Amino acid sequence: MAQVSVAVVREAGDLVAGAPAVSWAIGQLRAALAAKGARVDVPGQDSAPDVLGAGTGTFAIRVAGSRTTATQEALAGAGTSIPDEAESFCLVPAAGAGARPDLIAAAPDARGLSYAVLELADRVEHAADPLSALRLDEPVAGQPANKVRSVARLFTSELYDLPWYRDEEFWQRYLSMLAAQRFNRFSLTLGMGYNFPSRITDGYFFFAYPFLVDVPGYQLRVPGLSDDERARNLQMLRFALSEAAARGLDFQLALWNHACIWFESDDASYPVQGLEPEQHAAYCRDALQAVLEACPGIGGVTLRVHGESGIPERSWDFWTTVFDGVVGSRRNVGIDLHAKGLDWRLLEIALATGLPVTVSPKWAGEHMGLPYHQAALRELDRNPVDEAALGTGKGRFMTVSEGSRPFTRYSYGDFLTEERRHDVVFRIWPGTQRLLLSGDAATAAGIGRHAGMAGSQGVEWCEPLSFRGREGSARFGRRDGYADATLSPADDWEKYALAFRLLGRLTYDPAANHEQWRRSLPADHGPAADAAEAALASASRILPLITSAHHPSASNNYYWPEVYTDIAIAAAGDGGSVATHYYDTPKPKRFGTAGPIDPQIFSSPAEAVAEALAGELSGRYSPLDVAGWLDRLAGDAATQLARMKAALPVTASAASRRLMVDVGIQEAIGRFFAAKLRAVVCYELFERTGSAPAIHAAVRHCRAARSAWADAAALGSGAYAHDLTFGPEPWLRGTWSDRLPAIDADLDALEKLARATEVPADPALAADPELAQVIGLLTSRADSVAVTHDPPASFRRGEAIPLVLLGAGAARDEIAGAAVRFRRLDQSEAWRRVEMEPDGAERWVAQVPAGYADSPFPVQYFFVLSGRVRTAWQHPGLGDDLCGQPYLVVRSAVGSGGHDLARLNVRPLS
Repeated sequence: MAQVSVAVVREAGDLVAGAPAVSWAIGQLRAALAAKGARVDVPGQDSAPDVLGAGTGTFAIRVAGSRTTATQEALAGAGTSIPDEAESFCLVPAAGAGARPDLIAAAPDARGLSYAVLELADRVEHAADPLSALRLDEPVAGQPANKVRSVARLFTSELYDLPWYRDEEFWQRYLSMLAAQRFNRFSLTLGMGYNFPSRITDGYFFFAYPFLVDVPGYQLRVPGLSDDERARNLQMLRFALSEAAARGLDFQLALWNHACIWFESDDASYPVQGLEPEQHAAYCRDALQAVLEACPGIGGVTLRVHGESGIPERSWDFWTTVFDGVVGSRRNVGIDLHAKGLDWRLLEIALATGLPVTVSPKWAGEHMGLPYHQAALRELDRNPVDEAALGTGKGRFMTVSEGSRPFTRYSYGDFLTEERRHDVVFRIWPGTQRLLLSGDAATAAGIGRHAGMAGSQGVEWCEPLSFRGREGSARFGRRDGYADATLSPADDWEKYALAFRLLGRLTYDPAANHEQWRRSLPADHGPAADAAEAALASASRILPLITSAHHPSASNNYYWPEVYTDIAIAAAGDGGSVATHYYDTPKPKRFGTAGPIDPQIFSSPAEAVAEALAGELSGRYSPLDVAGWLDRLAGDAATQLARMKAALPVTASAASRRLMVDVGIQEAIGRFFAAKLRAVVCYELFERTGSAPAIHAAVRHCRAARSAWADAAALGSGAYAHDLTFGPEPWLRGTWSDRLPAIDADLDALEKLARATEVPADPALAADPELAQVIGLLTSRADSVAVTHDPPASFRRGEAIPLVLLGAGAARDEIAGAAVRFRRLDQSEAWRRVEMEPDGAERWVAQVPAGYADSPFPVQYFFVLSGRVRTAWQHPGLGDDLCGQPYLVVRSAVGSGGHDLARLNVRPLS
């Protein structure tokens, strides 16, 4: 076979094509082609190459900015065009036989053009024949759905994180992967290793400044940290910055701790000494300015400004001084303020700097729920608390986030006003799934679709393993957690390569062609690639669904469903509560009263049973709905896993073996929670009615749950270390087998109740119509009934918002009534309801009142429909793939020019 010859041509004077990121991308294409045995020619821009002439035998690729005259003419000749939006690109094949060049890669800016070239490199890398990978049948175009697509990598442990931080080759591999998957920002996150500056043991990079710069005029010292080590740390940061810039990546430095005095921390490594309290703010200002001046590639600074930073909330003067350090760098460095505890006065202080300001709220608490923004917060996370109740300890630091504005803690709060002067970027926290493999295109696309809600700029994803070794819990061993060394990849992120590919490409374009991610799977799984993809996709929705529906704590420091610490079903006195470490679960505390993360869309087991017994269904998804979905997802994962195993060779790749272990564990976890949810519904019915069949059914389901968890424990044993440390507390460490005793205790309690509650021997007497009725009502949904709704394009403030729901045929016959639930896009507010009126045989109409619509917020709403046979459901719902947005958002045509500071509980600036 003749050697393939490829020429990559850039014309002289094309500034876009000559940019460093494009040159780097061409280098990646060249390496991919060379790995396939192709000869590559990349003539200089100032030459006049003849490689575009017909008959040369060379496949020619023109790499060009889309605004040049030559490119515009070539695109017009091919009958195509490219959007003028930054980061867009197109790949255009030859317009006809003998046309030269064979392919045009064009974009309006350097980052978009680098994406075009990297797409070619990716196609070549994953193709058997490099030339076939380059020959396109039709144009390929890309246009970003989200302005910000960021990945945060956390430094939380000297043992686990210092090795990668100091490894130049790691940075090159990692940043190359991020750019290739169309992430456009990287956030190096320091100081998030602790929730609060107390009981510190591992102090490396916790108060980050002295680890990077020596600031003249201060006597600060850090015992154990040498000048040479400080210089080496700064050198590595500068190296990472230069590598990011070469790849066209923005670089964010996140500083989550500003405390230099640590409480109850006599055993801390690297304590800060010599900094007087009256110098604290000035030192932070000068140190931040010194870091920014030493590292001109830093484009933005993320700051945790609530009390867990060690700075009491409402310390406006302190943060004003720190912001002066950003201003003093004399560059357009963005200020990103974590939303928790942020009040409008501090936001106005940041805006007064004249620098770009971003507010970054959490997406779904500190976890990974289903890929939509929760419709409501739990009541205990929403309602303000009297400051006197916060006490004088840690609470005095949290007067906003746990006092006047708790609704900023776990979601977007009230920051999505129209005509806002700040950007909003959502952060997906590393709770829920910290360790196990994930990769689901539907979930990633859902995040891509919903990240821009109400004009938001995008999303930052805290990568897997983020909290490994947190709070000084690191132990000797690998950061990836494997006990079986044959499962470990060279870089820990490589295990999650598919997740990075999906999140990056599908937040760039949620409608991207599936070929973009599927092309990478055969390299890992060979003939089992399709089954592996399907198995992982189903398994990857299990833990987010569990997190959304069963949420005993919004804090990831207490709730870890991946290695779940059981909360008992059966209450033993104490007003119906059980002993549990979940501090923020509603009372009485037990599994059945632990509510969902989103109480508008899901119901708790106790609520669902109460609704069914009363015959007053809310239409929310019930625990039995969730159990059914979990069974379906687990069953699909198990089926595809069996297909995968059958298709694999005798010696499977490490990637395949990793996937089989992790999918197997998640499949078992899905079965566990499905059975436990069924058990708790039966128990809650027993609590209310004394039904003997219900308590015996609860026992049967709980036994099935215990068996499923034992399967997960068996799969994890041997593959993973016996102590997976994501924190010092017992519920943040250990492994699956450690959780079995609590599950056994719960089962024992249910069995004891069942033994004391005999079921009559006569089958006729043993039948329990109430049990059958409750199960029937909680599983008989009519959300497949076809209704349609065209949302209004916008609304005018002060005018009512008309809403029309249409149904025909079966819908007309089955729907007994309809209502609208609505709320401003403000998590501090409660939802409202208005009944819809029938308008003819197939229409229901209602309005959001004019007075309510007169606000600076967009409005969100959904429909609740009731059937003629005691059913109720919501529209639009989550959809079959559970990745839809279960409400609609309509924005005002004319926004607000300001904020009601009195309502927001802050004082105006003087």
